[in-house]
Amino acid sequence: MKPCSRNRKLLAWLALGELDARRAGELRAHIETCDGCRRYLAELSNVTEKLNAAEVTPDLQASEVFHRRLVTRLRAEQAGSAWQTLVAHFNWRVALPAVGAVAVVIAMLSILARQPSILPPAPAIVQAVPSSNVASDLSPTIANYQRIASRSLDDFDELLTQQSERNPSPTHIYTASLFALAQVPE
Repeated sequence: MKPCSRNRKLLAWLALGELDARRAGELRAHIETCDGCRRYLAELSNVTEKLNAAEVTPDLQASEVFHRRLVTRLRAEQAGSAWQTLVAHFNWRVALPAVGAVAVVIAMLSILARQPSILPPAPAIVQAVPSSNVASDLSPTIANYQRIASRSLDDFDELLTQQSERNPSPTHIYTASLFALAQVPE
């Protein structure tokens, strides 16, 4: 069994004898009911006893190779422990709602992107038309006048000028007027 994660550090302090009396009493009460914490305290106490029993000689010197290996391992452990520290101190109570809010915003944006928007007006089709070559043989109808005028007002002016200069048609043009009706014999 594993010890309770919130008690690991306190158990280490208890094994070293560095915990205040109130916390030590609370922790000993917990140890009586928790098998994992009890075993963890027994292991830590065994290690501290062996370390206290070890004799330390002050004239001991480490070799240069040992020192380099130790520094390399410590640096590698620090790099790994930075990630572990970040994960250990990560506040899931804040992160999960934030992730949920971001997911809702993304869902709303995708829904809005799927809705049809107002289509832009179709681009006007422009056709190249010779500007000065107006057909003078067009019949004088409103449709022809509108077509030429929509192309260019200069072309329209040129067409009207050309049609006014040509000879009038040999057929008679009849007009209806009130004066003509008054002269008709009954």
